[in-house]
Amino acid sequence: MPTRREFIRNSARAMAGIAFVGCDLLAARAAHSQAGGRRREVAVSGRRVKTVDVHAHCAVPEAMALMGLKPQPQTLVMGQDRIRAMDEQGIDVEALSINPYWYKAERDVARALIRIQNEKLAELCASRPDRFVAFATVALQYPDLAAEQLEEGVKKLGLRGGSIGCSVNGEELSDPKFLPFWAKAEQLGVLVFIHPQAAGVAAEIPRRLKGNGGLENVIGNPLETTIALSHLIFEGTLDRLPGLKICAAHGGGYLPSYAARSDAGCVTFPDRCPKPLKKRPTEYLRQLYYDSIVFTPEALRHLAAEVGSSQIVMGTDYPFPWMKTAVDHILSTPGLSDAERAAMLGETASRLLGIKA
Repeated sequence: MPTRREFIRNSARAMAGIAFVGCDLLAARAAHSQAGGRRREVAVSGRRVKTVDVHAHCAVPEAMALMGLKPQPQTLVMGQDRIRAMDEQGIDVEALSINPYWYKAERDVARALIRIQNEKLAELCASRPDRFVAFATVALQYPDLAAEQLEEGVKKLGLRGGSIGCSVNGEELSDPKFLPFWAKAEQLGVLVFIHPQAAGVAAEIPRRLKGNGGLENVIGNPLETTIALSHLIFEGTLDRLPGLKICAAHGGGYLPSYAARSDAGCVTFPDRCPKPLKKRPTEYLRQLYYDSIVFTPEALRHLAAEVGSSQIVMGTDYPFPWMKTAVDHILSTPGLSDAERAAMLGETASRLLGIKA
C-alpha cells in the first residue's frame, strides 16, 4: 500500500495529468466515417433493435496510478479502436465497468481513486451519450463509503448503477457488513453488476488451479460467481432486500446449469440449512439478471429455460475476445421468439439502465 506521503504525491501527479479520453473518441468517430466504416445495424424480423452490451471493460490510468498500477491490456484504455469494434459487432451502447483492483487500498487512497475513476467515467459518457453509459465503481471494503460513492455516482454523475467483485478480500458479499451498500442499491433502484476476480477463488484453492489451461480463469471465475450468488441466496440477503437488481457476469457461472441441486440440498440435509428461506433457491434465480456469455446456442437456451429469457442481457467481455459474436449468438439460438431476442439484445438492458429506445 502507498504511504500517506506517496499517496499525496501520486494523487497530485494523477490529477495534474488527467486527459479527457472522450476527445480521442470524437476524433475516432470522424476518422471512422472518413475511412468508409459502416455501423452494423441489428434488426429482428425487420425491426431495428438498439443493442446494449452490459459487460464491457475499461480502465482509467490516472486512477490506477494511485496504486502504482498500469492498465493491462492497453485496449482497456478507451481509444480509437473502441467505437470501430462496436460498429463492426453491431453494438449500439456499451455499459462500461471496471474490475475492482482497489479492495486492499487504505480508505483515503480508495476515496481519491474512486472519485477520479467515477468522474472520468461520467465525462466519457457525457462525450458520447449515444454510445456509452457506465456503472459506478465503489470501495466495497468500506461499505459505508461504498454506499456514499454509489449514491454520488448515480445522483450527481449520472452513472447507471454499480459494479463490484464477487468477494472482498475473502469476505462474501452476503456478509452483514455489506448491508449498507446493498440497502443503498435497493433504495436507488439501480442495477449492480457482479464480476469475478481472478484472485478470488484462486486465492483459496491455488494449488488445484495451477497448471495448463488457465484454470484460475476458465474454472475459477465462473466458480467465484457461483459461490457469490449462492451465498446471497442461502444467507438471506435476497430475502432481506427483495428489491435488489443484480446482474451476474458469465451467465451466472455454474449455478443455473445445476440449480436444482440447490433445491435438493436442504431437503436431503435439513440440518445443514438452519436459516429458512422464503422460497426455493431456484426461485431466486428468476429475480436476478445474467449476461449472455455462455458460448453455445444450447447453453443460452438452457439458461433461458432456467432463469427466464426476460432475465438475460447481452455481454461481450470487451476487450477480451471471449465473445466477438454476441449479437449473432442471440440471433442464431433456436427456440427464441422475436420478442425474446429483442429483449436480450437490448430492450431489457435499456430498461434496467435507463437508456432511451
